[in-house]
Amino acid sequence: MTHAMTPDGTRIAYQLQGQGAPLVLLAGQANNHHWWDAVRADFHPARSTLTLDYRGTGDSDKPDTPYSTELLAQDVIAVLDELGIDRADVYGTSMGGRVAQQLAARHPHRVGALVLGCTSPGGPHSVDRGNDVRQALAQPRPGAARQALLELMYTPRWLASHPGPHHTLGDPGMPAHARRHHLAASNRHNAWDLLPNISAPTLVVHGSDDLLNPTANAPLLADRIPDARLHLVPNGRHAYFEEFRIHASPLVLDFLATAHES
Repeated sequence: MTHAMTPDGTRIAYQLQGQGAPLVLLAGQANNHHWWDAVRADFHPARSTLTLDYRGTGDSDKPDTPYSTELLAQDVIAVLDELGIDRADVYGTSMGGRVAQQLAARHPHRVGALVLGCTSPGGPHSVDRGNDVRQALAQPRPGAARQALLELMYTPRWLASHPGPHHTLGDPGMPAHARRHHLAASNRHNAWDLLPNISAPTLVVHGSDDLLNPTANAPLLADRIPDARLHLVPNGRHAYFEEFRIHASPLVLDFLATAHES
């Protein structure tokens, strides 16, 4: 297992696969690198992929101290430094998209091109999920909240033919304190004032039917980030990148190739 050391002494596990220029893949809240298992090979014909286990997940350290999306972005920098990567393209989804916003805005020289998937700017300018979604995810009956999350991630038709395991439902080995810190980091995220500072070519992607992180957040990001492009994946829910990988992965690769040609 390979690790990078952060300035505060936290060991961050990372995984580098494939050949070519690196594409950093950032997972959702309370998830480790397995979030990308189903699709990372889609990028390997053209790129290598670099994932990491956020602090609190996987094989990384799990300190019981406050986390933030800015801190998680600094952890990504530590991994890039460990590998001697001066600049990389970044694709972040869900909370990973929030981390990617911090990364691109605060460390612009480290990000070549940026893809923000199923994410939001956070703070008062973002569109929050509805109370019905919150209630569904808070059901006390065993298995009910998990089933609700599955149906927010994927369409019923896809779930009928893909019984799992589903690696987007959270890291089962996370301690409770790390889950709380991840939730707090995501809830406190507010990059609204930072977004105009993003200079990397940016693509905003979102499922058209996403209720977990409402689709209305996508145009907010695209309008706020200079010259950003927007693409909605028809019928996509929160895990559009997996269910609609045949559409989404080539879309990202085409954008990255075009971004570097311009």
